Amino acid sequence: MIGTLFLCSCFKEYKGKINIDGSSTVYPLTEAVAEEYRKVDPDIRVTVGISGTGGGFKKFLRGETDISNASRPISKSELEISRQNGIEFIEIPVSYDGMAIVVSPKNTFVDYFTVDELKTMWSPESQGKINTWKQVRASWPDTPLKLYGAGTSSGTYDYFTEAINGKAKASRGDYTASEDDNVLVQGVSSDVNGMGYFGLAYYIENKNKLRLVPVKLTADAKAILPSEKTVQDGTYQPLSRPEFIYVNVKSASKPFVKDFIKFYLAHAAPLATEIGSVPLPTEVYQLSYKRFLKHTTGSMFENKSTVGVNLFKLLSDKN
Repeated sequence: MIGTLFLCSCFKEYKGKINIDGSSTVYPLTEAVAEEYRKVDPDIRVTVGISGTGGGFKKFLRGETDISNASRPISKSELEISRQNGIEFIEIPVSYDGMAIVVSPKNTFVDYFTVDELKTMWSPESQGKINTWKQVRASWPDTPLKLYGAGTSSGTYDYFTEAINGKAKASRGDYTASEDDNVLVQGVSSDVNGMGYFGLAYYIENKNKLRLVPVKLTADAKAILPSEKTVQDGTYQPLSRPEFIYVNVKSASKPFVKDFIKFYLAHAAPLATEIGSVPLPTEVYQLSYKRFLKHTTGSMFENKSTVGVNLFKLLSDKN
């Protein structure tokens, strides 16, 4: 019929929505899981944002998100806010990450870093004082040292500073900082004098633009590169760490959130390998799922460090 008006809705009606935000390091895994889950249940809308671990927790503790990606455990101050705001959560480890220490492919003189050399570069006392490569190691050239690292809202920043400088958030401030690891990749890859750190998945994704540098625990130790094997067996220390998702307990009661978490933990291992992260042992995923089903709330890491942690033992003790 002439003049008939056809109306269509441009917006899909979803049966449920899951809002996720937080760590840029955990983002690739969670987004990969979400992408696969959308194929299984297209009627559930899953959105994954990147605000950094700290930024994600701010939203999560205001009740704005269902799940928070985190590359470190929830902090003492964040726990206080969770209690004040009445936000209960379930803490679930989902992968390991080996922190990638990288330089430009045009850098031909760096063969390895020791933990002490990384501390010389990044300690708070080095700000304004350690400005050249030669000051780090006498055999290196007298050229500017350009540093690229995680922003202060990032869990990567907290972990790296604790592992290298001995205290979370203890770092020099005169470096190029970003919560977006892609910005750091671009910075290091285009700067012959640059070095930086971020999650292994971002190195894997950009390995044609960067050079991965092995790390020695001490000057006499073997230089070790992060890989699935060295991160899982604990030899890539102290730069191996667990990564997490935090689930709001109220959200966890929704059937579609339960389905998503079950799907996440069932598929995390192969997807972690695919995107360049490091899967947890099967037993750890099983214990994590048991923790979720029991709605075990709170953090396993309250007043504890994650450096060198044995997740299987910790989860076994808590279950």
